[in-house]
Amino acid sequence: VQLVESGGGLVQAGDSLRLSCACSGGTFSGYAMGWFRQAPGKEREFVAHINWNGVIRNYADSVNGRFTISKDNAKNTLYLQMNTLKPEDTAVYFCAAYPTGPFNDPTAYNYWGQGTQVTVSS
Repeated sequence: VQLVESGGGLVQAGDSLRLSCACSGGTFSGYAMGWFRQAPGKEREFVAHINWNGVIRNYADSVNGRFTISKDNAKNTLYLQMNTLKPEDTAVYFCAAYPTGPFNDPTAYNYWGQGTQVTVSS
């Protein structure tokens, strides 16, 4: 399974970005997926999770109401729409697939992308 993120960049506080994660080599439609982020000097933290058919979505408190996770099974692509970005959202964002444990635990995920940098200036 290969996961490739895209869509990161440098934006100002209050702006929006949409991250994408293209999946190949696996059964994307059957996978639960997640987004995590890691800021310099900090541990990787949970951002959002979506179950295999998109019915169940979970968010970290810090992004709830601002970020939206979605997946397009026809395009084998996971998305993260990020609105009202804040400087504290600055991090490398990773997509992950196929959790076999708690959805907010990065160690539960079996497949990871390489990450995309998001930088929010104040």
